[in-house]
Amino acid sequence: MITDVLANANAKMQKSNEIFRRDLAAIRTGRATPALLEQVKVDYQGVPTPIKHIANISVPEARLLVIQPWDKSALGKIEKAIQKSNLNLNPSNDGTIIRITIPSLTNEQRKDMVKILKKRGEDAKVVLRNIRRDTMENIRKLKKDSEITEDDEKRALAQLQKTTDILIEEIDTICKDKESEIMEI
Repeated sequence: MITDVLANANAKMQKSNEIFRRDLAAIRTGRATPALLEQVKVDYQGVPTPIKHIANISVPEARLLVIQPWDKSALGKIEKAIQKSNLNLNPSNDGTIIRITIPSLTNEQRKDMVKILKKRGEDAKVVLRNIRRDTMENIRKLKKDSEITEDDEKRALAQLQKTTDILIEEIDTICKDKESEIMEI
């Protein structure tokens, strides 16, 4: 019973960290990466579709993205979707492929990106703490209902805190790595 509660909390926390990692992939660092375009949706045949589902995205150079749609009629729609996104990218359509040169970030832009990064890191930690709080309430309820002993409660709370600390440390490490990547010139 208590193992189920802890396993459920652990699964939620791991999922939260995965979402955080994916969210950070979309933050520009001055380098080309297909993850930059993951949030961009193209109105393809009336359905908002991620670019990676209708085109091949490659990185032939450190600052260049090449998008090659499987259906050439989608070129214009992909180009418009990228222009409408808040990524400040300027796609170049040559009729068969779209090239996007990733501009270098200014020092001010880098500092703004780091602020965004830190805010998202704090938000991810808040999510973990909320999961911990809900799980602690469940454990205390089990103790109150006499379904577990006081020793079980203490062990479970200690295990929960240990898991939370490990995952918060992981978020800090991810943020530190991403910050150094952003500040790299």
